[in-house]
Amino acid sequence: MGSPSDHAASLNAARADKSFFGHPRGLATLFFTEMWERFSYYGMRAILILFMTAAVTQGGLGFPTAKAGLIYATYTSMVYLMAVPGGWIADKFLGLRKAVLFGGIIIMAGHICLAIPATPTFYLGLAFVVVGTGLLKPNISATVGGLYGPEDARRDSGFSIYYMGINLGAFISPLVVGWLAQSDRFKATLGGMGIAPENSWHFGFGMAAIGMFLGLMGYVRGWKHLGEVGMRPNAPESPEAARRDRRKLRWGIGSVIALLALVTILAGQGLITVTPEKVGRIFGYVLSFTPLVLFPYLYFFCGFSRHERKQLIVIMVLFFGSAVFWSLLEQAGSTLNLFAERNTDTSSIPSSFFQSVGPLSIVLLAPVIAALWTWLGKRQPSSPAKFALGLLFATLGFAVLIIAARLSAQGVKVSPLWLLATYLLHTLGELCLSPVGLSAMTKLAPQRIVGFVLGIWFLATSLGNFMAGFASSMYESMPLNNLFILITGIALVATLLMAASIRPIRRMLERD
Repeated sequence: MGSPSDHAASLNAARADKSFFGHPRGLATLFFTEMWERFSYYGMRAILILFMTAAVTQGGLGFPTAKAGLIYATYTSMVYLMAVPGGWIADKFLGLRKAVLFGGIIIMAGHICLAIPATPTFYLGLAFVVVGTGLLKPNISATVGGLYGPEDARRDSGFSIYYMGINLGAFISPLVVGWLAQSDRFKATLGGMGIAPENSWHFGFGMAAIGMFLGLMGYVRGWKHLGEVGMRPNAPESPEAARRDRRKLRWGIGSVIALLALVTILAGQGLITVTPEKVGRIFGYVLSFTPLVLFPYLYFFCGFSRHERKQLIVIMVLFFGSAVFWSLLEQAGSTLNLFAERNTDTSSIPSSFFQSVGPLSIVLLAPVIAALWTWLGKRQPSSPAKFALGLLFATLGFAVLIIAARLSAQGVKVSPLWLLATYLLHTLGELCLSPVGLSAMTKLAPQRIVGFVLGIWFLATSLGNFMAGFASSMYESMPLNNLFILITGIALVATLLMAASIRPIRRMLERD
């Protein structure tokens, strides 16, 4: 296994490398792994709500928008919520690297299930993707952070490059998966082969599985370039602490199994009725309550130092700003996807193609923003200031849609330029906030819980995803103009609160 000095030498060598555009070569491995994982996720997401709301005669599930919106909200939020236990399991048991590998395998199995045209495998596939992403997503980001020392000036730039890989996969996937799922030409090809054209949706889901397979192959081949980063779980503080962690894991797994068994028995006896809508609502309450318990627990009961508690306060502020931000951007796959399908002129392209606009903008603009932060150096805005900018751009994106909604209320399909403007504004906001947020979490997190803190970061994304999906469930029950006004108003309030926190946070950290 090598001595501690060998491990340290391997880690330092991986960090000192500059062969990937001035960054460690291991960044290239993680760049392409995450690119293909996001290809699989965003490709499936681009057609998910459209598949659920499509008529049964068109190969869809025929769900009403209210039901599909809650299922979408629950699924996308659980994808990121599982990052919390996923980060903890990596910290305590697997290590970052193995967690990423196992997570990718489970994700691929999930997409294979979705490729099978049956309702039970649909829900099973969603469950597999949820569990697999929970293992992979926080831990691959933490591995990126491990490639840089605490004072390495390349850190923010490295995360921006890594984020470009995420969006390269997100750009390609809706074009490929969306074409397979919705293209009349591909449906005609299936018909010529004796395959029911309405099964085209499942070929799209199958392509997502292929994307994850390619990501796994690249990850295994580039394993050696990561050195010792993330190879082992954190050493327990004591044998008793290790035993306590094992008890927590057994208790957690046992509780989930017992809950599922209880619900199954009660439903089988007719004592309760389990529907996706009820599950979604209950999950939404639990999800909203979780951060209200989690942050006080970390602050008061985990034995952190005074400086670490200040860091937790900053993490909490950024958490809530991030949750609101993602509640706006993640409507791309729900509310904005429905707006593209039903209210936008898409006579020349499948509506799912719009899902590629934001990622393409990020691929083009990410190098510019990364260079800007590097050029500004110590003069660049603080993390809370960048968050406020991100929220402002996202708010402006929905303000644009208020006008588009008024035009579409007259019964005409509006120009695609309205959505393009919204996605461009959202892209600018995302580049200000998201890669900077990942970097901030790896810097602010107490070292012994870095994977767990990355999980908390994705919990904010989970909460935002649920709110985004819930907004889409009101697509038919509320006039679009009023819906977009409500969303814009909430976003504006969050922007002002984040801007007001910039100076207090700076003074608090400077006093330490």
